[in-house]
Amino acid sequence: MSASRPMEPRPWKPIEAFHAQEGTDPLANAFAGRRAVHPFVGLSPVPESEWSRTWTEMTSAARSGKSVAYLHIPFCESHCLFCGFYQNTWHESAGAVYAEALVEHLKRDRDRPYQAEGPIQAVYVGGGTPTLLSTRELARVITAAREHLPLAPDCEITVEGRARDLEPDKAQALFDAGVNRLSIGVQSFDQDVRRRLGRRTERGTLLRRLEDLVAADRGAVIVDLIYGLPGQTPEVWEEDVRTAIGLGLDGLDLYALKLMPQTPLAIAARAGKLEPAAVESHGAFYARGAELMDEARWEPLSSSHWRRSTRERNLYNLEIKAGAQCLAFGAGAGGCLGGHSYRLLADVAEYAEYVRPGRPLLGGLMRLSPHHGLLDGIKGGLERGRLDQWALADRLATTTGLDLEQIAGPLLDQWQGAGLLTRDGRWLELTLAGRFWQVTLTQNLLEWLDQRLRDGAAPVERPAALA
Repeated sequence: MSASRPMEPRPWKPIEAFHAQEGTDPLANAFAGRRAVHPFVGLSPVPESEWSRTWTEMTSAARSGKSVAYLHIPFCESHCLFCGFYQNTWHESAGAVYAEALVEHLKRDRDRPYQAEGPIQAVYVGGGTPTLLSTRELARVITAAREHLPLAPDCEITVEGRARDLEPDKAQALFDAGVNRLSIGVQSFDQDVRRRLGRRTERGTLLRRLEDLVAADRGAVIVDLIYGLPGQTPEVWEEDVRTAIGLGLDGLDLYALKLMPQTPLAIAARAGKLEPAAVESHGAFYARGAELMDEARWEPLSSSHWRRSTRERNLYNLEIKAGAQCLAFGAGAGGCLGGHSYRLLADVAEYAEYVRPGRPLLGGLMRLSPHHGLLDGIKGGLERGRLDQWALADRLATTTGLDLEQIAGPLLDQWQGAGLLTRDGRWLELTLAGRFWQVTLTQNLLEWLDQRLRDGAAPVERPAALA
C-alpha cells in the first residue's frame, strides 16, 4: 500500500472559467470539451497512519440514509479498445479462487454495525466482466450477498456483463440466485462497427441472445449503446437505437465515447489507424437518440438512461450519484461510508491473501467535504435533469449562512442565456443541450460552489492574495 500524499489545492478560478459559450449551437459548442464528474471535489486524504483508527470508527456505527453495495469482478477476457478501466487478464483458474475470496469478504463483517444495520436498496456486480465467472461461481457470489447483507425486500440486484456469456442456462441460474437486473454492454449492433472495436459476437447471435433474455421475463434487461465510435455514421447510430427499441428491453443507456488517452482506441486514433467521430458531432448523435426515445415514449430516468417498463428502476446508478452510502467488496472496489470515500486493495493476489485472516483491506481513504450532502444533492438532482433551487438554497443557508442566489445565481443565469437550462421559480430544468452537457455542468457547479465555500464566499473576482 502506498502512503497518502497531501493533495495540492486547486488554483482559484474566476467565474468566467465556468461559463458556457453563448451565441452558438449549444449542443455542439457550449464548452470546449466534456468533463467527468470528479469524485475528489472537496475531498482530502486521510494519512495512512490514521487509516486503522478511522476505519474502526467508520465501521462501528450503523449506516443511515440510502445505502447500496458494489461487488467488483476485476477481470476481462481482452482489453476493449475504448475502455480505460482494464485491470486483469482473465484466466479460468482465477475464477474459483476469486469467488471464494469475495464470499469470505462478504461473510467476515456481517455482524459489524456498518454492514449489519440499515437496509441496502441496490447491489451492483460490476467489473471488469462479471459474467466471465462460471455459473456456479457467480451464483455463489450472489447467494452470499443475499445471505450476508441486509437487503431491502425490493432490493435491485444487477449483474453487468456480455450477452455471449449469458446462455439460457446461465441466465436462469442467475435469476434463480436472486438477480433481477442484467446490464449488458453492446455499444453497437452494427457488424462493421463491432469488428473495428474487436467485438467478437456476431450481430445475429447478439440479437438472439438478447431476445432470449427478454423472453425469459425474469428480470430487467438493460443495454448500453455508445455514440461517436469509429465508422459509426448518424445513419448507423439511428439504426442502433431503433434496433434496441424494437427488442422489448426494459432500459437503455446512450453514452458518448470518452476517448481516454491511455486506451487502445486513443492510441490507434493518434496513429491514424482508427477515426472516431468528431467530438463536435456528439451533440447531434445525442439529440437524435433522445428524439427516438421520446418518439417511442420511453421515460428518461436520467440524462443518459431511459426505461420502457416500470420493471427498470436504475436504483444503484441514481442513488450512488446522489450520495448514497456504498459498501464495497472485491479487489479494487470503491465505496463511501461515514463521511469517507475508500478504495480496497487492487492487487487480486494480495486481496485474496488479506481477506481470509481478516487483515485490513484498505488501499486508500479520503475524507469527504464537510458540505458533501449539499454537493451530493446537486449531483443527484442534475443527474435526473432538474434541481430544486428552493431546497438547495434552504440547505445552503442552514448549513453555511450563505445565499445561493448571490453565490451561484450569476453562473446559472449565464448557462440559461447559453440555452442549457431554464429557471422558473422553484425548479431549474435542463434543456436538451443541458442534458447532453449535464456532466460538465454538474462538475463546473460543484467546483464553483466548493471554491466559494472554501473561500467563505469571497467576492467573485479573484482574491487579492492569489492575484
